[in-house]
Parts: sequence; structure tokens; C-alpha cells
Amino acid sequence: MSGKRSWSDSTPLLRQQQQQQQNRSPSNSSYPSYPSISLEMTSAVSTTTARSVFLGVDVGTGSARAGVFDENGKLLGSSSSPIQIWKASDCIEQSSTDIWHAISAAVKTACSLAEVSGDEVKGLGFAATCSLVAVDADGSPVTVSWSGDSRRNIIVWMDHRAVEQAERINSRNSPVLQYCGGALSPEMQPPKLLWVKENLPESWSMVFRWMDLSDWLSYRATGDDTRSLCTTVCKWTYLGHAHMQQNNEKDSRDMEACGWDDDFWEEIGLGDLVDGHHAKIGRSVAFPGHPLGSGLTSAAAKELGLVAGIPVGTSLIDAHAGGVGVLESVPLSYSRPKESDKEALCHRMILVCGTSTCHMVVSQNKLFIPGVWGPFWSAMVPEHWLTEGGQSATGALLDYIIENHVASPHLANRAASQRISVFELLNKILETMMLDLKRPFLASLTEDIHVLPDFHGNRSPIADPKAKGIICGLTLDASEKQLALQYLATLQGIAYGTRHIVEHCNAHGHTIDTILACGGLVKNSLFIQEHADIIGCPIILPRESEPVLLGAAILGAVAARQYSSMHDAMKALNASGQVIHPSKDPKVKKYHDAKYRIFRELYEQQLAHRLLMAQALA
Repeated sequence: MSGKRSWSDSTPLLRQQQQQQQNRSPSNSSYPSYPSISLEMTSAVSTTTARSVFLGVDVGTGSARAGVFDENGKLLGSSSSPIQIWKASDCIEQSSTDIWHAISAAVKTACSLAEVSGDEVKGLGFAATCSLVAVDADGSPVTVSWSGDSRRNIIVWMDHRAVEQAERINSRNSPVLQYCGGALSPEMQPPKLLWVKENLPESWSMVFRWMDLSDWLSYRATGDDTRSLCTTVCKWTYLGHAHMQQNNEKDSRDMEACGWDDDFWEEIGLGDLVDGHHAKIGRSVAFPGHPLGSGLTSAAAKELGLVAGIPVGTSLIDAHAGGVGVLESVPLSYSRPKESDKEALCHRMILVCGTSTCHMVVSQNKLFIPGVWGPFWSAMVPEHWLTEGGQSATGALLDYIIENHVASPHLANRAASQRISVFELLNKILETMMLDLKRPFLASLTEDIHVLPDFHGNRSPIADPKAKGIICGLTLDASEKQLALQYLATLQGIAYGTRHIVEHCNAHGHTIDTILACGGLVKNSLFIQEHADIIGCPIILPRESEPVLLGAAILGAVAARQYSSMHDAMKALNASGQVIHPSKDPKVKKYHDAKYRIFRELYEQQLAHRLLMAQALA
């Protein structure tokens, strides 16, 4: 490994990677870095017909995307526009103004490619990363940056500036923490809010609304600041089940926010957020897909090239939108005749694989699982409990491993000349190595290389933000072949992490036996096959290539009353694609069982080393 570069702002590695590296700002720069592609577009429409369509918008870490879907859940056209990001050590920031401009560009282009007019769009939904937005009483940005730059009013989801604040909050053992796996992550909102109050008092006094990014998008579109049960329950410690006895999805109305634990906010030093019936963090909440306000405002409609009054659904976090876009994407052969639809859902885990990976599974009963977030009521599928695991760096980690190897520039040039991705080229190199070395199966190439992928801490199931990554088995070999082995071992380490999460969830009451996967990394066939072999479950991919956008569009369809419930919309608009089965070779299972044991031991060794050094410095 050589050098140090910032994480890529797009996943996976793109063909013009070498040029991107030359243009990318270093991780400690005060200047913004940009994704390399100005606009990505796809279209599946060649003729114009009068129809009803639904529009989904998703804001990821590096871009804002829009997709247009028909009444069968078929993608008609999509577009992507880059967004600005600033990175300095653990502080990662964005601009809500910049994001809205990117959304406007993406929506207009997606509709143009789909040959859709504004009056054909019958519903609109937003999804976004769980980033924290600060605005004043006029809706103008308030800085959350040491720089004082007012544009930088978003603390990005992966920002880890609030580790110390999270530790202090967790030390109080508040009852609300049992619904977060026993501890808050520094990626959740209360630690970040406390950090701003303690470090940027002027900004703290100016903020009129603190919002999750997806809630801010729906507010920007409609003027209605009702918050989603998804964002508030998953990232703000809101107790959504406070509504269980009084409300259900079919009520579909704003609900007074009765799920805030005022004692918790007082205890952690943020009692001022309780003032005004929690006005700054949410006075009303709603189920995902609830129609907001009077729909799209005239001003927002003009900016997006749409028609005022289009129903806009209460938002979802992007990973959860991916869940809504794939959860019913199961072939008929996987149906369980003796089970109800609700029971069948509970055997499926969703992997949303991008910069990070989210692992989500629903249940009809609440299950408390140490180190895994939840149980969250109605956070994804209304009236179901959600368990959410995760890995904070997966696509980002693969990018990091590849880009920081001395062979990376040459590899990127070779991939570009062959018009394939770097991942595809590495997979080819591994296939050739397997044949040349007469290995029984490709995975066995890494018998001497083992990776603990906690380069950005462990989100689940250990919940240790201080965990570090480990690569065991390095040599002086700096060749492309050695890079390919490190890439494969890292990919396997990520899959072992998912296996750990699945086993941990099943040990605490879940019955997961099927995986549904989506996101940029599922385009990598080796990534998916290794996950299937290591977890031992079939992995189902959705028919549509943009399930997060589909999930967002489903919010719009539900808001437009095209379906009576979120689940009905999912059954109508989800569709299955390819199914990847685990290897039937018992040698493959034996091999991965052995490597998985080493994977688990690497963290235990790290803990022992941490204790030894702490004692030495005491």
C-alpha cells in the first residue's frame, strides 16, 4: 500500500479513474471535491404515449439522481448530476443549495429522456442519505463548518466528528438507546447536534430547523416540514411505536410528534430542542408515502420543470428506499404458500450496497439485538419493525484499497483501453491466476491474505466506531496480481462482515434465509457470488437497475392514492431479476468457514492489542 488519498465520491470505480485521481482534492484539503462525471443518463423509451408515471429522486453521497417509472415499475428514463462535497479529516460537509440545483438538473433530464411531460407525473418521492441539514427561519443555509462557509450547511452521514459526543451520550444509558442497538453511532443526529452546540454556538443560535436531508427535500418541495417516521425513528431516537395504538398507515395524516423522549434530550444537554413542541426537530411526523401539504409548490414546480400540486410523499432514507424498491422482488418459486405476505417478508434481508452497505430485515414483533440498530417501528414498511445493520465503508473501502496501491494507475489505464471497469479487469486477472495456479476455485487464491474491513469503524454487530481495518499477509510484491489478491481478500472481508450480521440477527430471533441486494456494487458479479458463497443464502437481484429510485417513486405513487398502502405498491411495482445461488461445492464452504474464523479472530486480537497499549500508556 502506498500513499494516502481521500475516498472516491462515486461507487464503483469509473473508467476514467486515473484522470479522476489527478483531479481529486486530497483528504485534508479545504477545497471541495467533485465526482468526475457531469451527467449520466439512461432512457428506455422511444415513443411518447399518454400515461401516468411516478418520479423518484435520490440524493447519494456523490450525486443527485432522478428516475421516471411507469405503472408497472419499469424505468423509463433516469439521470444523474454531481454534487459538491468537502472533506477534512473526520468532517465531511455538503450544501443544500447545491443539492437542490443538482436535483433540478437531474429531474429535467430524466423527464426529457423518458419523453414525459410535467402533467404526466402523478406522484413524486424523495430519498437521501441520512445527513443533517441546518437552515434558519427563512430557510437559508446555516453553516455547520469550522470554515464558517454558509454554503456548507450539511453534516454528511459518514462524518465522524462527534465520536466523543456519542460516547458521552451512550454513557448515560438512556432507555431510548435500547431502540438503537444499545448505543448511538456518531453517524446519528443527536451526537452531531451536540457537537454543533458545543463547537459552533453562533450557528446553533441561528438554526430554526434541523432536518434529515430527505425531510428537507420534501420540505423544500412542498413547504410542509412534517418529518418521516423513517428518518426520525432511525436517526433521531424518535419512538415511532408511540403511535401504534392510535394510528395506522391508512390514517395517512400528520401525527403530532408524541414519540420524543424529552428526558433524553434534557439529559444530553440539548433540552432547548424540546422548546416549542419540538419545533426545531419535528412537531409532526407521518408514515412514509403520506401526502405532504398541497403537493409541489409553484416555485418548486418551476425549478423542477414539473406541474404545481403533484402529490409528494413523506420521504425515506436512501437505503430504506432501496428496501421498498426490492423487498417484494421475489420469484414465484420462492413463495411460501402456507405463509401470509407479512410473514414471508420476515425471512428476507435487504443489502443496499454502495459507498456503505445497509442490512435491513423486518419483523412483526420487536426484536432487541445488541449492536444492531432498531427495532424501529414503521421506519421502512409501515406497521412492521425494522432491524438495521450496516458497514460504514464497503464500496468506499474497495476504492481505497485499489486507488492506494502502486499498480493502480497502470491498472486504470488498462481498464480504460479495454472499455471495462477496474473491477471487471481485476476479476479477469483473478480468473487467469486461478487457471495458471491450478486452484480448485477462485476464492482459494486468498488463503494467505485476510482482511478485517473496519477501516471506518464497525457499525454492526460490534458497534465499535474505534475499530480499525487490518490486512494480514502483505509482502513486498507490488504487482497487479498482488493488488488483485488484496481486492479479493477485501471483498471477502466485507462478505464475512455481512455473514456476521446475518448470524447475529438470526441468533436473536430473526429467520433470514434469503438475501435481496441492490446498489452499485451488485453490478460486480464477483462481489455478489462471494457474498452468496460466504453467507450460504441465495441472493436475488431486482429487475430494475435503480431500485432506490423506484422506492422513492413508490412514495409518490402512494401519496397520489394510486395504491391503498405501501405494501400494495411494492407488490405491484417490484419485480425479480437474476438469482445467484451459493456454490454447492463442500470445499468452498469449508474454505470460507476457516477464513471466517480468522476474520472473527482478527477483531479479538485487535481488542487485546488495544488493551495492551492502553496499559503501557497508563
